[in-house]
Amino acid sequence: MEKHLIVVLIFSLHLSCVNSEDLVKQSPQTLTIQEGENVSFHCNYSSSSSDYLHWYRQDVRKSLVNLFILFSNGEMKQNGRLRATLNTKDRHSSLHITASQLEDSATYLCAK
Repeated sequence: MEKHLIVVLIFSLHLSCVNSEDLVKQSPQTLTIQEGENVSFHCNYSSSSSDYLHWYRQDVRKSLVNLFILFSNGEMKQNGRLRATLNTKDRHSSLHITASQLEDSATYLCAK
């Protein structure tokens, strides 16, 4: 089976209008992987004003698609090969993709 390169772009998106000093940082910012590899994205935030966190996906020239909304500490949600976790105590969330496929090429965003 021929392996393809998958380019995944990620950016942080901050939806909260409560405090302009709240920060959302996501890593890595750009990622290129081989098809079939597992990948993890990390999101750290400074706000404790609300505990919910969103993960989105955006394909080129398409609208945002909400992948997950996480509400509580220790929460884990899974949909197929995608899994998201939330640790409100450390103000951290992760998005994991298992056995990446070419169609996973997209922009992934975390939002608080």
